[in-house]
Parts: sequence; C-alpha cells; structure tokens
Amino acid sequence: MKKILVTGAAGFIGSHLTELCVRKGLAVKALVRYNSQNHWGWLEQSDVKNDIEIVTGDVRDYDSVSKALKDCEAVFHLAALIGIPYSYVSPLAYIKTNVEGTYNILEAAKQQQLKQILITSTSETYGTAQYVPINEEHPLVAQSPYAASKIAADQLALSYYRSFGLPVKVVRPFNTFGPRQSARAVIPTIITQILSGQKEIKLGNLTPTRDFTFVRDTAEAFWAVYQSPDVIGQVVNVGRGEEISIGQLAQEISILTNRNIEVVSQEQRTRVKDSEVERLCADSTKLQKLTTWKPQFDLKTGLQETIQWFESRLNLYKAEVYNV
Repeated sequence: MKKILVTGAAGFIGSHLTELCVRKGLAVKALVRYNSQNHWGWLEQSDVKNDIEIVTGDVRDYDSVSKALKDCEAVFHLAALIGIPYSYVSPLAYIKTNVEGTYNILEAAKQQQLKQILITSTSETYGTAQYVPINEEHPLVAQSPYAASKIAADQLALSYYRSFGLPVKVVRPFNTFGPRQSARAVIPTIITQILSGQKEIKLGNLTPTRDFTFVRDTAEAFWAVYQSPDVIGQVVNVGRGEEISIGQLAQEISILTNRNIEVVSQEQRTRVKDSEVERLCADSTKLQKLTTWKPQFDLKTGLQETIQWFESRLNLYKAEVYNV
C-alpha cells in the first residue's frame, strides 16, 4: 500500500480527506498537533480511526515533520492557521505556522525525496476579484496577514519546484463548507445562531460574495490532483463557479431551516474596508481539464446536509459567543 501523510488531519477538511484516502486504499499517517490530552480532533469520531496511523507533532517543528514523513511517498499539507480576524491580532503566528510550517514540509520532503507534495492554498490569495470568474492567472493581492502568509507559502512551494524539481502541486480551494467546520466560518455561524433559537443573526459585512464548495467535493478535488501527474508544478482552483452574497446566504439558510430571522451587520465582526474581500467566484476549468474532478453538490444540497449535521451536534458549539 502507498503510504501518505496528511497534515492538519484532525481538522475540518483534513479529517474528510483522511477518511477519503483510507477508503481509496492508501495507508494513511495523520499528523495531529501534539497536545497533553492525546486528543485527535475530528478523527476521534471517525469510522476509519483504527485504520489510520496517528502521529503527534507540530508543523512548526522540523524534527517532528521530518519524522512524520518517514516512509511516506506523498504528503497532503493542510495544517494552517486559517482564521482571518485572528491574523490581525497575531500576524507572526501566521508566519510561523503557514510559512515556516510549509518550509518544514518542503525541506523535509526534498531530503526524503517524496514523489508528491500537495500544498493547500486559499482563494483569499486573490483578494477582491479584478475579474470573474477568477482563474489561476489572476493577480495575488494580500488583503489580510492571513492571505499574505498563504501567498508566501504558495510561492515558496513553487520555488522548490523550480529550484529543486520538487514535485509540488498547489490546490487552491474557494470557500469550503460542511460538517465539522469551525463556527468562525460564516455558514456554521449562521446555522448555529439560527438553530439555537436566535431571531437576530449577527454577521459581519453582508454584501461580499463567495463561491461555496461542499467539503466532500473539496476532498475529491485533492484526490483527483493526487492522481494526476499533469498538475505537478501547477496551481489549480477548486470551486463551483457560482457566487452568493453573505446576506443572501443567510436568507437561504433561514428558508432551509424554516425559521424567520433578521440579519444584522455587527461592527466587531466586520473587516476594515481595505481588508475586506468583496467578491470571489472560481474558474475551475484548469482543474477539470487536468483531472477527472467535477463538483457533485450544489449549494442547497450541501447546506441541507450541513444543517442536519449541526442539528445533532449543536451542544459542541457556543452560538452566543463571538471569537476571532
């Protein structure tokens, strides 16, 4: 069996991807951030937990990364700090995790001669769309420290491809959503507030548009990229190519939950003007040409499954608390 490492495996997208790789027949190592409780995040509840080799460590630590990569032929690198508001509070934390962490993966992979290195990017690297749909040639504009750290990580990865021939593939998802997502993301924020009985739903800016992709489609995109030799040295977008405003999204969720709500924009939840990404809409033509991937979930179907998941686990979330 081919052995691969997934970093960030205990998290939202990482746990779904880890499960998919196991079901596809790979031997999977899951790098979970070291903690004294020996807790494995979302993998604790996974039905494939016993089929995964769990290793604890920290992507910021070269030694633990190098050890985790031993005997692996490929790595799916998803570990990152992703909350945009907190990147205003501690930009250095994002540099250490997202940039230095990616360096550790790249350097260790180079030393151990891995056959594939999949780097997880983000649509936030594009900033507000200068044209739509956004293809991979769109300029990169950092409108937050988070976006800057991800641009740096992507460019570092591509430099390793050009300088050392490292078989790097950069996967750039647009806004992924689904079961297990943090309440810091907008869809869980809306769902948890509605399901907890709140009538007034507090959000940030309501006019920006986003292109939402269901998490299982995102995981399948990673798998398709892994399967394709044509993506080496390339960046590929992952998105459905449809946009919806945050305000419209809240109303769509209210219809699906059969709740009457009022949506308000709360100042503490809004980004400053020059930092807000106003519009994102993906062009995934390149990915669909280089792989067999196509999205299988429309927004409504994905939202329905997400709502059902949150309904059964609402006690895990504090809908009344806003945390950057």
